[in-house]
Amino acid sequence: MGKSPEPRKRNARLAVDRPISEGQEPGRWARVWEVVRKIPRGRVASYGQIAMLAGLGRGARQVGYALHALPTGSGVPWHRVINSKGEISLRGPGGHDLTQRMLLEKEGVRFDQRGRVDLEEFAWDPAARPRPPVRRTASAPSGASRSRRRLG
Repeated sequence: MGKSPEPRKRNARLAVDRPISEGQEPGRWARVWEVVRKIPRGRVASYGQIAMLAGLGRGARQVGYALHALPTGSGVPWHRVINSKGEISLRGPGGHDLTQRMLLEKEGVRFDQRGRVDLEEFAWDPAARPRPPVRRTASAPSGASRSRRRLG
């Protein structure tokens, strides 16, 4: 019997602090990063949407690779990119999914009980006029102020 192949290291070639190698097409990644920089605070975009806008066709997975390869301190708002279901796709050790959710919530993006973002409300439309980010406001329970007026 022959030797079994060594297990492959998952995403080993995409280490964040490693420089881009020749085969990784930095031009494509730069286009992805440029598009992601345009997503305004309080808005989100899907991996597929970013791929289309960056000229990668249906290359949603390539967008994921490009974001994973971001240099530390790049300033690219990677956290604004989620999957087409409105969910955070990051999984695994390191708590990156919690970090992404925290950053989005800080910008006013809300999640439902299933952990999904309402894309009707928070999706970025690059063709639309810029809208101000959604802001959280504290409000009284519904009907509380009206019922007092009726009694008085």
